[in-house]
Order: sequence, then C-alpha cells, then structure tokens
Amino acid sequence: MRIAFHTAGTSCEIALIGELDHHAAKAALSEIHARLDQTLPSSIALDMRQVTFMDSSGIALILALYKRARALDGELRLRSLSPPVKRLLTAAGMDKLLDLSA
Repeated sequence: MRIAFHTAGTSCEIALIGELDHHAAKAALSEIHARLDQTLPSSIALDMRQVTFMDSSGIALILALYKRARALDGELRLRSLSPPVKRLLTAAGMDKLLDLSA
C-alpha cells in the first residue's frame, strides 16, 4: 500500500494505491493520522481509484477518517471508487453515510 498526499489550505487529498487489507490498513491509518495531525484539514478527500483489493479493514479506515473529519467540523469525501471497492462499501451500507457516486 502506497499513500500520496496533497494538501492545500484546509483541504487534504489522500490517494491510496494497492491492496488495503488488515496489515496495510493499520499502517496506512497510522501514516494518515500523522499527516493529518500536522495539517489539521477540515476537508478530506480519499481517492480510491487505485485500490485493487479492500476488506473490512478498509471500511474501518474510512470510518476512522469520517470520524476525524467530523470532529474537526469537516467532511470526508470519497473519490473515484474502483468497482470492487464500491460494491463492498455498498454491501456494507456505507452509502447511507457517505456519497459513493463520485
């Protein structure tokens, strides 16, 4: 799992690249939190177009970022969901919490 960050003002875009399984999600969340602690963005965009596999650990990562953004009176937006990721998120009911259309 690779992570790319782009921060501008109070916005941060995070691109996840590769497989998001239990081990990768734990390391990714640690790295993401460290970066967010430095920039304190209120708007977080999570680009998932290059996520090739995701399990429930990826859902936990998304929920953690959602809670973090809400704690800062901000928002989490998901961008460019790969078809397998979108299917998993829809099956898990995440479409009731987040917009999965992007």
